[in-house]
Amino acid sequence: MITSIVFDVGETLTRDDRHWGRWADWLDVPRHTLSALVGAVVAQGRDNADAIRLLRPGVDLTAERAAMEAAGLGEVLDDSDLYHDVRPGLTALRTAGYQVHIAGNQTARVGHLLRDLDLPAETVSTSGEWGCAKPDARFFARVLATVGSDPAATLYVGDHPANDVAPAASAGLRTCLLRRGPWGHLWADTDTPAPDFRVSSILDLPEALTS
Repeated sequence: MITSIVFDVGETLTRDDRHWGRWADWLDVPRHTLSALVGAVVAQGRDNADAIRLLRPGVDLTAERAAMEAAGLGEVLDDSDLYHDVRPGLTALRTAGYQVHIAGNQTARVGHLLRDLDLPAETVSTSGEWGCAKPDARFFARVLATVGSDPAATLYVGDHPANDVAPAASAGLRTCLLRRGPWGHLWADTDTPAPDFRVSSILDLPEALTS
């Protein structure tokens, strides 16, 4: 029986449009250009940061992020970046008796920003804080250590088959593919491996888990 539910962050809980828009402005390219390149590399199964590397070959992303931060253009996150179903969906799951956690591939700063939003979750963790990122098995070992439940009683919810579903399943967790964002839509019907659940909204999860 599932007792704990862990959510990815980008394009699961938060929309990435402001993130990519700020990168486009920083690189001085049209937002549509960067957005199209993100879609292209996603379709090729590549790291979405490769879109920036296509625009600036040899770019040092760490240095660029530091420069953006120094210029007052660092990472920001507020309620407007959340998908509309996040607060009510997480609240409904907690009301139903599930332990809710958040853990995704994000910087340590995003971890602080997420905690400042006071979301209905027991813990909020990021790869930047843990020093390991999906799909590394160490990430899911940290998930289980943080959550404190058995793998078979833990559900990982994300939008990316290769970063979320496959490695979580390999670690013994149950999995749910959320159909949203470029990855969630492009690979909604993937079966390598097939997720235990597929939903289009967090609000659909309570019924899916009991059906």
